[in-house]
Amino acid sequence: METNKKSNITGTFKYLDIIIVIFVLVLVLSNIASSAKIIDWGFSLGPIHLSFDAGTILFPISYIIGDVITEVYGYKRSRRIIWIGFGALVFSALVFWAVQVLPGEATWEAQVGQDAYNLILGSMSTGGIIIASLAGYFAGSFSNAIMMAFMKVLTKGRMLWARTIGSTIIGQAFDTFSFILVASALNVFPWSLFWSLTITNYLFKVGMEALVTPLTYWVINKLKRAEGVDIFDEATDLTPFKFK
Repeated sequence: METNKKSNITGTFKYLDIIIVIFVLVLVLSNIASSAKIIDWGFSLGPIHLSFDAGTILFPISYIIGDVITEVYGYKRSRRIIWIGFGALVFSALVFWAVQVLPGEATWEAQVGQDAYNLILGSMSTGGIIIASLAGYFAGSFSNAIMMAFMKVLTKGRMLWARTIGSTIIGQAFDTFSFILVASALNVFPWSLFWSLTITNYLFKVGMEALVTPLTYWVINKLKRAEGVDIFDEATDLTPFKFK
């Protein structure tokens, strides 16, 4: 149940609007970075050379924010914000598509060129990266939020560390595997990098969540006191297919 009812997504909350902006910004930037560059860790895990798409640097932040939103404001608001993020990804894809098809100015064409744009940012507007991003985001964000809400009720609000890390273990497994699988199937990433990207992304994201657990605790406790809420989703319908 909700200990404090609000009439809409932000209601009279002091900080939720700021959190939503940060969440969506990080989400869009992480997808741009994923399209732009693959980073080499410089070492291997057995036979698998470790590398990750650049968006992995930012993406754990969106999961941490997702944990904060679900824990403090409840699953219903988290679900709505996840859908807002989904819409932002679709909109950003349309913007990059429009930029791609518009004719380039002559000086820009000489110094940079359409081919360079297509190679670096073109995939932000092509079906492959968009479908992969949306598939990973949908599967990962909702599984993470549902696990957070379910485990909070199950543990009666205790063991926050188990909820944040446990939900990330599940959510990132769905997210990373779905994203890399779809992106590889649609020729965004070469199949030769499938296990390298999957394992490296997953270990990095889960490791980051565990590493910043003290910071997550601090933010959640501060927000609960500032907002005057601590929501338990005991009777909440946890389906992802709602917007309110």
